[in-house]
Amino acid sequence: MNIIEYMIEEDIGFGDITTDALVPKDLTVKAQIISKESGIIAGVEIIKEIFSLKQIKFESFFNDGDNIKNKDIIFKIEGNAKDILKIERTILNLMMRMSGIATITHNIVKQVRTINSKVKIAGTRKTMPTLAKFDKIAINIGGGDSHRFRLDDLVLIKDNHIAAVGSIIKSIELAKKNVSFSKKIEIEVNSIDDLILATNNGVDIVMLDNMSINEINDGIYRLNDLNLRNKVLIEVSGGINPENIMEYAKTDVDIISLGALTHSVKSLDLSLNINF
Repeated sequence: MNIIEYMIEEDIGFGDITTDALVPKDLTVKAQIISKESGIIAGVEIIKEIFSLKQIKFESFFNDGDNIKNKDIIFKIEGNAKDILKIERTILNLMMRMSGIATITHNIVKQVRTINSKVKIAGTRKTMPTLAKFDKIAINIGGGDSHRFRLDDLVLIKDNHIAAVGSIIKSIELAKKNVSFSKKIEIEVNSIDDLILATNNGVDIVMLDNMSINEINDGIYRLNDLNLRNKVLIEVSGGINPENIMEYAKTDVDIISLGALTHSVKSLDLSLNINF
């Protein structure tokens, strides 16, 4: 069973008793999915697949990543009334969440670009279980970087890995020994000394975790002073949100990752209305 099928089955349970009691099995209806606020629409292509799976005819008026306004018609659909009613909440919830993520990502990227044209805005793994794939797709639609889709995308050595292994150097050595050359190696550090140590030991990316703006600037200054800055990508993460991200964007970092894109996102309001 794929994730979409699971979502639908989870919502239906043993049967939609309301729809089954009220709606004739051969009733065909037309309906519209309408926006109730402005934002960036996301999930359109996925919803098309669901409609096709359920043999629901559709006409779409926007593509993933488009700006939408209040009262815009996203889809017009036609099909069996029972089928439409049974997937209504699932498709709305998914598209609303994805659109909310795409919208906040778009707004942050647009804001940051006013002072820093090169920095990437990335997500984290602070996603909803089973929804991680869709959360990451939504970040991409909003103009951000998904970061890792899964644990097998990248070696990311975090504080607990280092604690388990014993040291930064040993962690890097084991990663280089046991992981394919095709995978980049990133390590999380929380001090300037560890930043220098990790860079000197050949990692591709260093994540500065929960470091202050002054510490970040000092760390980059040290890298430049040692002619190491061009040998590594610098990512900052931890405690970053839409309210303070501009301060981080002023620094000479390559990537800003923030869990706020997904862990507490406000869904974009959409509704499905059957035409009478």
